[in-house]
Amino acid sequence: MRFRTAAFFVLLAALAVSANGAPPHSACALSGAFFMGAYPGAAEAKAASPQEKAKAATPSSQATDSGQYVGATVCQGCHDELYKGFEASPHWMTTQETSVTHGAHGCESCHGPGAAHVEGGGDKSKIFTFVGAKSEEITKRCLSCHEAKPEQRQFMQSTHNQNGVSCTSCHSVHHTKAEYLLVSKQPGLCYSCHAEQKADFQKPFRHRVDEGLIKCTDCHNAHGALRDRQLRSAPNQDFICVKCHSDKRGPFVFEHEPVRVEGCPTCHTPHASAYPRLLLTARINTLCLQCHAQIPVGVHGPQNAYRSTCIICHNSIHGSNVSNLFFK
Repeated sequence: MRFRTAAFFVLLAALAVSANGAPPHSACALSGAFFMGAYPGAAEAKAASPQEKAKAATPSSQATDSGQYVGATVCQGCHDELYKGFEASPHWMTTQETSVTHGAHGCESCHGPGAAHVEGGGDKSKIFTFVGAKSEEITKRCLSCHEAKPEQRQFMQSTHNQNGVSCTSCHSVHHTKAEYLLVSKQPGLCYSCHAEQKADFQKPFRHRVDEGLIKCTDCHNAHGALRDRQLRSAPNQDFICVKCHSDKRGPFVFEHEPVRVEGCPTCHTPHASAYPRLLLTARINTLCLQCHAQIPVGVHGPQNAYRSTCIICHNSIHGSNVSNLFFK
C-alpha cells in the first residue's frame, strides 16, 4: 500500500516537471529512478541476474558427460573388425544426431562413454560390455532407443523377457548379416529353445514353416504382444489367422460364436496336426458335438449325427451372410 501511494506521488512530480518545461526524458528518468530503487523486487532481480548468468555458464551434467565420449573413429582404431560389422548394420545411424539416438555417439551409444576405457589402455572394466552382462542391463540399454518403436515397445511385458531372454540372445550387432541382425535364420533360431514346436512341424498336416513359406514371426511377435502366446493381431484386432485366410475374415451377418469369441484354436491347432485342416479331432462330427451335444432330432438322427459330416449341410461354418444355420 505504501508503495502504491509513493508511486502515485512520484508520477505527479514527474508530470509537474514536464509541465514546467523540462524535457520529457527528465520525467522518465525521475520515475524510472524511483521504480528501479524503490520497487521491492527490483533490487532482488538485479542481484539475481549475475547468479543466473553464472548458473547458465556452469556446464550441465549432460555437457560434462559429453566430454567423456571419444568418438567412433577412436573405437575403430583398436576394434577395426567389429567396426566393419557395425558400419554395415542399421546401427551406423547412431553416429548421426537423431531424435532416437540421443546424441551422435556411435559405438558409445550402446557401450557408454569410452574415455576412461581408452585412458586405461583398453581396460574392459571401464566400459560396458554386453558379454556376460545381466539380461536386465542389456535390455535396458537396447530399449533406450528401441522402446519407441511399436514392434519392440511391449518387450518388458513379454514372455521372453520374463524368462531371462535378452536382446542379444537372438540378435548380434557386430557378427551377422542375417535379417534383423538375427544370430541365425528362422525357424532354426526359434527351434533352439522351442523344441516341442519343432516336433509339431514334423506332422503330416502343418503350416509350411520348415519349407520357408511362413515364418514364426508372421504370427508371433517375439518382442511381446497383448494377446496370449505373443500372437499378433490383424489390423481390426481379429486373430492373425485372417491375415492369410481372408475368406474367413468377415464380418458376417450370422457369426459362428466360437470364431469371434475364442478364435480359430477352438477347432484348429495352429502349428500342425495329425488330421486334415489342422483339426483337433480326426472326425469333424466329433469336434462339432463337443459343443453341440443337444442337437435337435429329425434329420439329425443318431446315425446321421455320427456318420454324416456336419459341414455337408452347414458348409459356411465360419460365418454366413444368408443363413443363421450356416447353410450357405
